[in-house]
Amino acid sequence: MKMQSASMVELHAFLGVCRSGSMRGAAEQLCVTQGAVSRAVARLEAHLGYPLFERSALGVVPTARALELRARIEPGVDALERAFLEFRQPFQGGRRALRLSTVATLGTRWLMPRLSQFHARHPHIDIDLRQSRREETSWLEDVDVWIEIKRPGRPWPRSIAARYLLGREISPVCTPAIARRLKTPADLLGETLLHHTSFPGNWGLWLDAAGVASEKLKLGGGFDLASNMIVAACSGMGAAVVQLCLVERELATGELVQPFALTASTGRGYYVCARRSEAPDGPAGQFMAWLATQAG
Repeated sequence: MKMQSASMVELHAFLGVCRSGSMRGAAEQLCVTQGAVSRAVARLEAHLGYPLFERSALGVVPTARALELRARIEPGVDALERAFLEFRQPFQGGRRALRLSTVATLGTRWLMPRLSQFHARHPHIDIDLRQSRREETSWLEDVDVWIEIKRPGRPWPRSIAARYLLGREISPVCTPAIARRLKTPADLLGETLLHHTSFPGNWGLWLDAAGVASEKLKLGGGFDLASNMIVAACSGMGAAVVQLCLVERELATGELVQPFALTASTGRGYYVCARRSEAPDGPAGQFMAWLATQAG
């Protein structure tokens, strides 16, 4: 039977342009020249008999037919790539590797203390933990599963399966000494309010939920890592508003306390993501199922 599909070179170039939005971006992803990507896309268009991208001085935009083609072929191409990656790796006693990326603070404070439980249940799966890269988390090609923060109004790509884990709710925490000064939520306005510089509105969200007018809100020290903010709160520098899953140990030991039981939703939270083409009984599927039980 005569093969009707295009070559993998052409399909990779096509998907690279769709994912990056440009010929140059695809070339960087594929480690080839921009001319090679352009020629591969041109061959695919000639093979199909119609253009796949609208070209202009501002870049390239996929046509409706291109978007339909991408939806049909992307899961299969991704699955083929993973299959070759798995069979290229040494096979040692049935062991398999799971490439994982996660937000730093959640990884060190919530996930790492639990990983031994996953290893005990799935001793044949070795986890390869990799650094999170926020600017490209939706299209990481060198990981199987990743955990990222879901921002409101930002839809997931259709090829990505994302499951909410935890961390949507926030609440203030502080040392017992500071908590003893707090009789009502409004008393927090007189304390140093530590905040995450990426989410400066968190204190306002919680105060609004507590019925406290936030016009007089004055933020204290800012931190670009929640882990550093938590350490500062433990040292008595002020109160912090955080996801309680990040301070489980400190709350258990009494190093930090929750002065008011009220929580407020940020609309974000941590989500575990993988490509839809991942097999449910594969390492990624098993890890995602285990994570769901831990978050529950």
